[in-house]
Amino acid sequence: MTRLSLFSTTLFVGTLMLGISGCGASEPGKQTVSTAPAAGQPANPRVLIETTKGNITVEVIPGQAPQSAGNFLNYVKTGFYDGLVFHRVIPNFMIQGGGMTPDMEEKPKNAPIQNEADNGLKNLRGTLAMARTGEPHSASSQFFINVADNAFLNHRGKSFEGWGYAVFGQVVDGMDVVDAIAAVPRGNRGPHGDVPVEPVVMLHVSVLPQPAGSDTVRPEPSGVAHDRPVEGLKQ
Repeated sequence: MTRLSLFSTTLFVGTLMLGISGCGASEPGKQTVSTAPAAGQPANPRVLIETTKGNITVEVIPGQAPQSAGNFLNYVKTGFYDGLVFHRVIPNFMIQGGGMTPDMEEKPKNAPIQNEADNGLKNLRGTLAMARTGEPHSASSQFFINVADNAFLNHRGKSFEGWGYAVFGQVVDGMDVVDAIAAVPRGNRGPHGDVPVEPVVMLHVSVLPQPAGSDTVRPEPSGVAHDRPVEGLKQ
């Protein structure tokens, strides 16, 4: 099968297999590991991404991706993402942002983090994952939201080609906005491809307050079965 490498400035999110179009049109797949916090741990943080196309709420999963989640939340809390754009969008694949201004200038970022793609979380429709260069441990500020189930982005082994892309969150509200962003007209801007013709700006990105009574996850009473359904993606 023909493969087409996808790049955006120095960051990319893998190799797109031609012919996967439409694989996210049905119900998304299910995670095989739980995304819920452990008993006694704080509830998973939620982040509101306010864009010129509408709002997206994401749940960050620090229990399974502590470095990626902490890195993302640090950028959010410092206001780094405010005014940046989703600079690369591909229907039936993903939308990518978190590093470029509306003029397609790259914003200075922090040092890269370790790749956590071996955490068992899959690149399913609605999940957030870290974008990076071809070097596995090069992710910094840029992230992407999967618009389809993209199994070829998952961890396959600790080789240069097999590391995959670390999932650290999932959309819990506003997936219709993600789909709308993926469908906007796009073109080329200098060396950059798949750039929205009209910039899709992240106006403000903020951590949402925790709902009352959700500060920690309470342990089950003694003798109660601990089996829980694996959480799927919420749309």
